[in-house]
Amino acid sequence: MDGRQALEGIKIIDVATLFAGPLAATVLGDFGAEVIKVEHPKGDPSRSHGYSKDGVGLWWKMLGRNKRCVTLNLSKPEGQEIFGRLASDADVVIESFRPGTLERWNLGYERLSRINAGLVLARVTGFGQFGPYKDRPGFGTLAESMSGFAHVTGQPDGPPTLPPFGLADGIAALTTALAILTALRARGAGGRGQVIDLAIIEPIFTVLGPQPTVYDQLGVIQQRSGNRSVNNAPRNTYETKDGHWVAISTSAQNIAERVMRLIGHPEYIDEPWFAKGSERAKHADELDEAVGAWISDRTQEEVVAAFEEAGAAVAPIYDIEGIMQDPQYQALNSIITVNDAELGPTKMQNVLFRLSETPGEVKWSGSTLGEHNEEVYGELGISKHELEELSEKSIL
Repeated sequence: MDGRQALEGIKIIDVATLFAGPLAATVLGDFGAEVIKVEHPKGDPSRSHGYSKDGVGLWWKMLGRNKRCVTLNLSKPEGQEIFGRLASDADVVIESFRPGTLERWNLGYERLSRINAGLVLARVTGFGQFGPYKDRPGFGTLAESMSGFAHVTGQPDGPPTLPPFGLADGIAALTTALAILTALRARGAGGRGQVIDLAIIEPIFTVLGPQPTVYDQLGVIQQRSGNRSVNNAPRNTYETKDGHWVAISTSAQNIAERVMRLIGHPEYIDEPWFAKGSERAKHADELDEAVGAWISDRTQEEVVAAFEEAGAAVAPIYDIEGIMQDPQYQALNSIITVNDAELGPTKMQNVLFRLSETPGEVKWSGSTLGEHNEEVYGELGISKHELEELSEKSIL
């Protein structure tokens, strides 16, 4: 590949906001795609979302990395004309407006595909482009609620529980990246682009497992079970002697047997019900009591070391400080330092995976608002004087 990145030569226009669409563009940009981030002149909402330092949004620094940032008001005819020029040689446009918004701005796929027949338009919304809910505001929280995730999350005697981060958006982002690569592969065979209709409620629903099939065939509705699993036991979080926590998994039968031998209760292995995970789950109380008692007599370090020696599955429960100190994360280089113009050296997650021949790379962190206006629009033949006029008219 002569030093080229895997997605080099692919041009993406990211006009999406909060958070699935932009994160999909980030993932693709990490592996060499050219990403142009188009923001309203007032700035993308993610610039001010979450924590900030000296007025600089910290989430944006990761979400906006490897993107050239321009401003453009798409509600104005002049902005629409410029966007059409941007899209004329692009491979992908990612958007997350309510259905019909692009069409109202005369930027629907019918027009964009006339400008560029090979264009892939990825439309990322809460509920998709059709159906009774298509016009509702759609956020990840609603997907986490409607997908069944919140219903099965939490303690049995507690309320449905939402994640404290953008889980549905994150899953949808990875799915969008996959969908884009799939559509580009199809274009390579047929020459034409197409529309991707991604509803955020669907990817998280898919990763929740076989619930529709179980309900269809058995009439079973999964309920909240805390940290336990309906598929196997022991599986829980356990507090250690020094006040830390660990989690264990016994998805494999041999691992379950190793755990019981390790904690000094091999007699459970001979019970008829122990041979099947779903049957073990029915005896979670007594298994948890035995495992929890053994763990509570030892420090977290002692527990992890003993499980590792026994070939059993355990993990310490980390906060971000623990993650940043962990030797496995360090070995994988999962957290990198990027030199940011506003913040200086800034730590963030590395690219998602390692490729042996065409590795991804974080070249720069999220740029300032409109930082690349002159550069990107100059490539369209728009002069500096014209840019100033457009800015005065609130087009840029």
